[in-house]
Amino acid sequence: MGDKTLALADVAGHVESGMTIGIGGWGSRRKPMALVRQLLRSDVTDLTVVSFGGPDVGLLCAAGKVRRVVYGFVSLDSIPLDPHFRAAREQHGLPVTEYDEGMFVAALRAGASRLSFLPTRAGLESDVMRRNPELRTVASPYDDEVYVAVPGIRLDVALIHLNRGDAAGNGQYLGPDPYFDDVLAMAADRTILSVEKIVSTADLTATAPPQSLLVSRLFTRAVVEAPNGAHFTSCVPDYDRDEAFQRHYVASAGDPDAWRAFAAAYLAGDEDQYQAAVRNHALEGAPA
Repeated sequence: MGDKTLALADVAGHVESGMTIGIGGWGSRRKPMALVRQLLRSDVTDLTVVSFGGPDVGLLCAAGKVRRVVYGFVSLDSIPLDPHFRAAREQHGLPVTEYDEGMFVAALRAGASRLSFLPTRAGLESDVMRRNPELRTVASPYDDEVYVAVPGIRLDVALIHLNRGDAAGNGQYLGPDPYFDDVLAMAADRTILSVEKIVSTADLTATAPPQSLLVSRLFTRAVVEAPNGAHFTSCVPDYDRDEAFQRHYVASAGDPDAWRAFAAAYLAGDEDQYQAAVRNHALEGAPA
């Protein structure tokens, strides 16, 4: 097994303008935020972002990196909507493709299986069909059932964050939910995996069952060690969501001057500077 470790600073070299990227996690849970922040620091733009979205989508929208968002939802969990995504839709007419969550997963599963579509009952007789007039139905060849034919989603790159990984690119989750990250990896031409800690392959199963090995090295192009790399989203059991910082993020997004100050404090430097600023925010108990 080869060594696929990659420096965080080199991540953006694997993503090109105009690509379709999938971002793992779920809302404000286990998002590959360190990888997203690297894209913010790069000149990559014109991205189609596929995500069960959270602040990953919001930050990329705020930075003008996004051409279209394909999503099942965009939420911060404890706060219903990401403010930057909302502004991009309401004020700037950002193009989107919004699917029912079941349809979204079916589209990724189709892409993972290299199929042009998969049939599903999800979305039938709903406004999803009206909002997405390009969708078609298909009749079952075996009975009278009619299904939505959800087109497969293929990704150029998937960005995923997990608890642990090895240098070969195997990724392990230790929390309660895989969040379809494995499907995302299989639907992508290449996967960039960030992890809280890189350990030996033997250590991956020394204290956790084999079923926790979510992403196979077969689908991983590179693995990046990024401690606290999901911040400010959660990465259970390593840490919970930083609710105070999330509130600070949302409050800052509502005012141009406050957002410029937030960006200068947290997004202008490299990842080490970001993490240092986050620690200072927690120590100072800055108002959110």
